[in-house]
Amino acid sequence: MQPADIAWILAAAAMVLLMFPGLAFLYGGMLDDRNVLNMLMMVMSGLAVGGVAYVVLGHGLVFGDSVGGLRLIGNPAEFAFFDAFVADDGAGGTISAAFFILFAAISVSLVASGAAGRMKFGAWLVFAALWVLLVYSPLAHWVFAFDDEETGVVGGWMANVLGLHDYAGGTAIHMNAGAAGLALAMVLGRRHTGTAMRPHNLPLMLIGVGMLMMGWIGFNGGTAAGANHVAEYAVMTTILATCGGMLGFIAVERVRDGHATLLGMGTGIIASLVAITPVADAVHPIGAILVGFLGAAAAAWAITWKRRHRIDDSMDVFAVHGIAGIAGAMFAVFFATAAAPAGMAGVVFGGDPSMIWREALAIVVTLVYSFGMTYAIAWVMDRIHPIRVPEEGEELGLDRALHAESAYDGGII
Repeated sequence: MQPADIAWILAAAAMVLLMFPGLAFLYGGMLDDRNVLNMLMMVMSGLAVGGVAYVVLGHGLVFGDSVGGLRLIGNPAEFAFFDAFVADDGAGGTISAAFFILFAAISVSLVASGAAGRMKFGAWLVFAALWVLLVYSPLAHWVFAFDDEETGVVGGWMANVLGLHDYAGGTAIHMNAGAAGLALAMVLGRRHTGTAMRPHNLPLMLIGVGMLMMGWIGFNGGTAAGANHVAEYAVMTTILATCGGMLGFIAVERVRDGHATLLGMGTGIIASLVAITPVADAVHPIGAILVGFLGAAAAAWAITWKRRHRIDDSMDVFAVHGIAGIAGAMFAVFFATAAAPAGMAGVVFGGDPSMIWREALAIVVTLVYSFGMTYAIAWVMDRIHPIRVPEEGEELGLDRALHAESAYDGGII
């Protein structure tokens, strides 16, 4: 890797790091004022616990030689404790590994949506570590680990057998986090105080959205692994998708509710960023706008479905990250252009029709595995020791009940 490429990945990693306080502000602003600090801590601790778990065993599980050649999980001992990245390999391996720490950590932080206002903080820390190792790492191995003919390393089945195109983690990160958040919400159950928790600070929410937009430039641009055309193209399509996403979400709001909202605009931005993530290198600039528009519109309608079924996923991680991710991935199957850096043509433009079932299979397996394993982890933990706070703690608010703090002394004026 050339020095300029390493410099770009360093900058991209710094931008991705901004996604953690950005996500914390987004989630915190969308909650009531009794639980905002707890949510900020859950998101930020996702970086702490997820990062440690990934360094100890996770990187080997993701990028290690597939155990038994089965393409299901990497060898955890291969990169245990990051010993392999102490010395300079001359190829930027250390910063690349650090970049993937952030991928794992932001994935588990997204799942915090499903636990808002009712999960014990200690239980969350244990859950986060288990989730990174047992849910994120296998899925990331399937998607991100490619075969290396020179060294004989065997990668994951989705990338190398199925031929899945997932530029920056639409499956392993966003659909995964969406399904996991839904599963965790279902294990915990609805809040005793009701599922309608009004956002207490929309300006704080928008600050978080802005930081996430900045971070996503590094997220998608840095995935190109260098300062090259793929990076600049992914940055461009990411920006264009946010334009379409704002319009798509508020269009649905206008039809459904009769008015557009700032919360809807912010949610549309996030949904569009999710939708463009797997296809940022594969669509035309106009296609990027459409991906953002349709992904955000799909998320808006999914939120309506969730409310009808009274699922207590406060920040709508399943709708915004799961459904929007599916919409973006399937859009590329039909409308990707061979002129884009990925060089893949969608079915509409003469591409291989088998792309439809291959992409669909990857989506279904991702959702089923993530939901099932997450549900199992949370269910077993709850049977060993209850992971939900007592009802009186929920009534008081987790900021005071668990952390003895308050975001606003005397309440919000």
